[in-house]
Amino acid sequence: MTLDKHQIDGIGKIISKTLPTHKFEEIMQQAGYRRISSQPAEGDRIKVDWYHYKWAKVEAIYTPDQKVTITAYHPEKKGVAGY
Repeated sequence: MTLDKHQIDGIGKIISKTLPTHKFEEIMQQAGYRRISSQPAEGDRIKVDWYHYKWAKVEAIYTPDQKVTITAYHPEKKGVAGY
């Protein structure tokens, strides 16, 4: 699970394996995504859901302290907005 393994719609290829969360969120917001929810994930990590009016939903996994983004991906692509 690393950021460089996935392509997120509307964002150029991320070549880093991880990013500081503030940098990842800046990239997401500049592409028009907005953070809509978060919940606990496996291994004490945090899963954060991102919404975009045009592209499929993105799930991002953060470290337990939410300082580092470990990975982000489109879990499924149904319809225009991923729902």
